[in-house]
Amino acid sequence: MDLGDCYRLLGLRSGASFADIKSSYRRLAQQYHPDINPSDIRAKDKFIALTEAYRLLLTVVPSEEIAPPSSQSYASGHDETKATRPEKTPTATVTAEKPPPPKPPNIGEIEQRLKWKTYEQLQGFLKERRFPQAIALAEALAARLPTDAEVRQWQAVAYQIWGRALISENQLLKARIYLKKALKTDPNNKALWLEVQRDFQKLEQIF
Repeated sequence: MDLGDCYRLLGLRSGASFADIKSSYRRLAQQYHPDINPSDIRAKDKFIALTEAYRLLLTVVPSEEIAPPSSQSYASGHDETKATRPEKTPTATVTAEKPPPPKPPNIGEIEQRLKWKTYEQLQGFLKERRFPQAIALAEALAARLPTDAEVRQWQAVAYQIWGRALISENQLLKARIYLKKALKTDPNNKALWLEVQRDFQKLEQIF
């Protein structure tokens, strides 16, 4: 994905400011969030693409763009300084107005990148019906980010999907175990609760 695609996904023109990028991402992410569209695969794919675009733009558009002056305003400000101050002090003025150097990514940013990379891999495993790998991946991410509500939801959904697959394979006891795990992992997810209840009804019919 190139930068032009990133701007287009967020509905922005190339060169948009950090504030515009952040505002557009928040609006679109809320619209396509999986919690709001629990059974809409296209919305989930759109949400993933939006997040990738946003993360990529964060690496090239520094947050300092919100406040610091542009190169043009900096130049004009430097001229004014030269006009109003003695010539022996320009070096101190330039040093004071220099923007701070870009900061390296902090631990939180690194964790977020890992989180969304893992989410993409998890979706791939589920689509390919590689359920043991999907479960192992979800559990590993949950162990690393134990307080992240989204990660807990992904883990619960992975349990539920595998439980449903086990019903179709007539592994009923194992299916019941993973469906119960889904409810225990994310007990306040109403959409998930309804799906699991349907799965339990199928189990009762088979028994």
